[in-house]
Amino acid sequence: MAQSRKALTTRALTAASVAALTTGAALLPGAGPAAAAPDGVRATPAAARAASALVARLGDRAAGSYYDTAAHRFVVNITDPSAAGSVRATGAVPRTVRHSTAQLRGAIGTLTRRARIAGTAWSIDPRQDKVVVTVDPTVTGAQRTRLNSVVGALGDKVAVRRAASAFKPLLAGGDAIWGGGVRCSLGFNVSVNGAPYFLTAGHCGNAASSWSDSQGGGEVGQTVDSHFPGTDYALVQYDSGGDNPSAVDLYDGSSQQITHAADAYVGESVTRSGSTSGVHSGTVNGLDATVNYQEGSVSGLIDTDVCAEPGDSGGALFDSDAAIGLTSGGSGDCTSGGETFFQPVPAALSAEGATLP
Repeated sequence: MAQSRKALTTRALTAASVAALTTGAALLPGAGPAAAAPDGVRATPAAARAASALVARLGDRAAGSYYDTAAHRFVVNITDPSAAGSVRATGAVPRTVRHSTAQLRGAIGTLTRRARIAGTAWSIDPRQDKVVVTVDPTVTGAQRTRLNSVVGALGDKVAVRRAASAFKPLLAGGDAIWGGGVRCSLGFNVSVNGAPYFLTAGHCGNAASSWSDSQGGGEVGQTVDSHFPGTDYALVQYDSGGDNPSAVDLYDGSSQQITHAADAYVGESVTRSGSTSGVHSGTVNGLDATVNYQEGSVSGLIDTDVCAEPGDSGGALFDSDAAIGLTSGGSGDCTSGGETFFQPVPAALSAEGATLP
């Protein structure tokens, strides 16, 4: 049993859960270390935290931050040019924009109150200084008219893009973790009070109470907590001890060791590994994203251009040795590409009182 679980957990650490929500975006695992900036500034978690902390201190004088991969610099948007010196003091580049974070969050509040329509999603993209609203093909007729009215009233605070396919949970059968008739991917092995558990997607946890490492195989763990919609994570307790590596399967005979969890930042290169589509890479395009699935709305997600397919749900999103997210859903596939959303790992760890082993 222990040997079987080791194979499952290594693979699951980077696979995406069965129920990945599809909108037109697919999960594409992302990158290695970012190149150093000309003055030595790197795309590190510490640099991202410094930029984020400065944005918080500046309040309405700032409008988010992101990593500019071409310039190898963090950029901090400001609405007050006098804040430029404070930005440069952190090693970041100031960029004057029109809309503050408060104004863009106000636009999101309006969308939430007036346009929570299944088949839509939105997040703030600081690179555009706009709220990006994604609309899938199911939004038609009176719903599309309603959405157009709300978006039109928000003016240039909002940009609209179309998804190629509908947002939906992606349930499938295959190799990874099996619960009844559904297949998902294990996200990350964790510990709670010294006992072994793993994280996967909440829509996977809702679908099954017992999990196996093969279709029709013996139980290796049970779902003890699951959250979806609203958020999208589940905690599964292993039935017994064993080797539960803190690593992600790269599907080439090797694995990526995971040492810590970290918050995502816009412009970050990330990697995902899933039981259906393997390993893919992409970029974080937005934070605090909301996706309105047919099953309900999920907020606080990471918006990426990584691809995913049925069976990838719940799998790991990571940046080098940092655990970043759990695959939630999106649209598209790994042939045409798409948009995929992830539940942040730090929030799930905190809510469950869990730590990486």
